[in-house]
Amino acid sequence: MLSQDFIRLALLAGTPIALASGAIGYFVVLRGQVFAGDTLSHVSFTGALAAAAAGVDLRFGLFAATVVVALLLALLGDRAASDDVAIGTTLAWVLGLGAFFLDLFNRSSRGGNGVIAARTLFGSIFGLSGGQARLAAVIGVALFVIMLAIARPLLCATIDSKVAAAQGLPVTALGAGFLVLVGVDAAEATQVVGALLMLGLIAVPAGAAARLTASPYLALTLSSVFAIASLWLGVVLAYVIPSFPPSSAIIGVAAVIYALSFAAASVTARWPCWPRGARPSTSPGSAG
Repeated sequence: MLSQDFIRLALLAGTPIALASGAIGYFVVLRGQVFAGDTLSHVSFTGALAAAAAGVDLRFGLFAATVVVALLLALLGDRAASDDVAIGTTLAWVLGLGAFFLDLFNRSSRGGNGVIAARTLFGSIFGLSGGQARLAAVIGVALFVIMLAIARPLLCATIDSKVAAAQGLPVTALGAGFLVLVGVDAAEATQVVGALLMLGLIAVPAGAAARLTASPYLALTLSSVFAIASLWLGVVLAYVIPSFPPSSAIIGVAAVIYALSFAAASVTARWPCWPRGARPSTSPGSAG
């Protein structure tokens, strides 16, 4: 399998993106911004179609749209009475623009075969060129390094923003900067699993990690490990079963990991006082 160029390029691009998505996704879940992440997934589709309609590189539309809307979400989140209302309003506006650009693109000579729209919606990790894969890898690594650099102050601002502000941390700037990171990661993840499934690569591994441990740094590590495992196993599955789309395989593996973490957390919650290494007894008199 690794002798195939498209597999090597998929892993080269996908592994750093999954690493960054896992780390960023943990804070998305911890900060309750999954809805914002979902909005940015729609933004990436709209941005890509806008770039396609204008005849420019799709990546320009992906990154420009997600970063601009991420900053807009940060601004609205501070001023609106409810973040959900602000994000919902932005989502409706973005979907309207997406419908407009889709119609505009379909009317052009480039929109006849629907390939660009399909790749934006469902990803094209097996269709990346060498240059695209290397650029995606560099951006993924940069996102992960930045995330590690701000993890401690962002965690403090997430747990108690008032205490963080009293200690001199720039809470508003941290929140805005984090949303920009989510936007850039959304643009990158769209190339791997598509706009429709992008949220799964960010939120699902993080949700699994959050269920298994309350330790922030351990959960952040597990989230990245689960995201990478989802990508690698999904790529293998899609290679073994050619009719299985790689984006669906990646998110399918992530869903299985989440289901297993849910089951493990449920079992642990039933017997919270067991000593480490203890095993449950099935004898009738052993209850309690």
